[in-house]
Parts: sequence; C-alpha cells; structure tokens
Amino acid sequence: MPQEENLQEPERIPFFQRLLENPFLLLFLGVVVPTVFYILWGIMEIATIPVAQ
Repeated sequence: MPQEENLQEPERIPFFQRLLENPFLLLFLGVVVPTVFYILWGIMEIATIPVAQ
C-alpha cells in the first residue's frame, strides 16, 4: 500500500494560471489589444466626421 500513495498524479495547474504565466502570450496581447483598440477608435472617429458640402 505505501507504494500506491507515492503514485499520485501531480497537481494540475489551472488554465488561467498557465495562460498568465506565458510571457510571449502576454507580450502578444500587450501589443495586439491596444493596436486593435486604436484602429477601431480611428475608424469610429472617421465615421463620425460630417460629409462636406
């Protein structure tokens, strides 16, 4: 019986912890999220400019 106790599965790391510990993913999100935000903001600003007569 003592050997069976040593064969326990290692503790699973939660998904969000694995996600937030990935530096390349954080770098990617830190570049992409502001870029998309400013592009959408620019498109909204252009769409609200009144048409010249």
